[in-house]
Amino acid sequence: MLRRARGIVRSLAMYHGVPGRHRRMVQFYSEFLGPGDVGFDIGAHVGSRVRAWRKLGARVIAVEPQPDCLRVLRLFFGRDRRVTILPEAVGARAGRARLGISTATPTVSSMSPDWIESVTADQSFSWVKWDRSVEVDVATLDDLIAAHGEPAFCKIDVEGFEVEVLAGLTRPLRALSFEYLPPAHDAALTALDLVERLGAPAGGYEYNYSPIETMRFAGDSWLDAAGLVQLLERYRPLGRSGDVYARLTRPREAGTAAG
Repeated sequence: MLRRARGIVRSLAMYHGVPGRHRRMVQFYSEFLGPGDVGFDIGAHVGSRVRAWRKLGARVIAVEPQPDCLRVLRLFFGRDRRVTILPEAVGARAGRARLGISTATPTVSSMSPDWIESVTADQSFSWVKWDRSVEVDVATLDDLIAAHGEPAFCKIDVEGFEVEVLAGLTRPLRALSFEYLPPAHDAALTALDLVERLGAPAGGYEYNYSPIETMRFAGDSWLDAAGLVQLLERYRPLGRSGDVYARLTRPREAGTAAG
């Protein structure tokens, strides 16, 4: 129990305790979300994005399968009628699946055994242990859209399960992000290919990259997929993770069908 408490306190300090980060986050996401918009936070963890998006006036669907993180989300946002907290994971198909939990570092808990195996081989993850697991409900992004409406922005941060999450989506979204981790470079390229195919009927996506928690874009301008891959190759040797951002080149209102 003490280790679990320490792990959550570590996450709270990391995501809520850094001076100025909340302000930068609000400014950063104002490009994607505004009053009345819907935001999907897939892998909400302890709610730093939920907090920022609510500041922007968005309605937030916070999806998080980790029991300890759910307790934090309910404490912070349980009385906010504009926040829907879903105690489940997101994947390629609805059902049940097992979540591997790192008690000391819950931010890297994962649904993907292959991802855990690949990053464990990296020196920066050599001290991380996935020491327990829980079985969780799984929905798809299509399920969430049917229940809550199409989001103006969807953040996907699920520690190696991004491809499976995107595989459960059959329509392009106005904007989204997914995590990039250098030890899992090939998986990120697979996710990028899925996003490219989703966006093609709506005119395609353009991309940028933000190193982890900087709330700044690395590229001076938005790029096509090939340009993004070149940008990621520059960051890959540094071993620093971050998030890929995608937005439609011909923006449309959330909730409208692609044509």
